Amino acid sequence: MLNLWVTAGLLASGLPFGFTALLGFLSLSGMLMKNAIVLVEEIDLQLAEAPDKLQAIVQASVSRIRPVIRSGINHYSGMLPLIWDAFFNSMAVTIMAGLAFATI
Repeated sequence: MLNLWVTAGLLASGLPFGFTALLGFLSLSGMLMKNAIVLVEEIDLQLAEAPDKLQAIVQASVSRIRPVIRSGINHYSGMLPLIWDAFFNSMAVTIMAGLAFATI
């Protein structure tokens, strides 16, 4: 599903999937893994306090939603100036489109 959003972003902007877009996709994967690790670690901490799995998942999701959204906004706004750069524009669009989907 993430590939669909990255492809849609590149098609909407008219940019090719070149080398910098590939680098952007790989770094996007790293960002998403970091968010997943943050969430799984919080779930483990919640499970240590209360053994109810569903409640641990809900509590971890609620407590980590703000840091994950702020991280996404930070990365998104960091890529915004690169849209006008001739070399890095496809990387910026790849990261921005992927983060827009993944954060939601």
